[in-house]
Amino acid sequence: MTDDRDADWAAAARRLPRGSLVVVRGRSRAARETLLDRLVAVPGIALSVAEDAVLAAEVKGLHLPEVGLREAADWRARHGDWRITAAVHSLAAILKARHCDALFLSPVFATTSHPGAAALGGARANLIAAASRTPVYALGGITVNKAAMLGPCFAGIAAIGALL
Repeated sequence: MTDDRDADWAAAARRLPRGSLVVVRGRSRAARETLLDRLVAVPGIALSVAEDAVLAAEVKGLHLPEVGLREAADWRARHGDWRITAAVHSLAAILKARHCDALFLSPVFATTSHPGAAALGGARANLIAAASRTPVYALGGITVNKAAMLGPCFAGIAAIGALL
């Protein structure tokens, strides 16, 4: 996941395994456009764009905030070939996310990108992810040691600051 940090996101994306997904996020349309332009040139990665249908159409990938879960069915009906992902923060949200291809559960652990946000913790995050029929990726404060606390109910891990 990208954010508004002044960072070389393309270099970070080049270090990811082939087939990884990068979610392009930015506070402004201009920031998202700039990030997308830089990332589109990185071979071997898939892209989704957060909350911007026009830019998402360029890569056939849309990332929704948790409050956008109710719109996922409409996006799926209109764009069946798009990759649709969403942020989730609770069991209730996981259970509503039936029309997404993947979910990002956060914050699993305390994270510098969202200081003060209440972390779920490993045990609670595992229970929430286990209830999902959709692949769930752990996000938030993931380190090598903390990743070992995640069970097989997670499809993988996601990161922001750890990639920089």
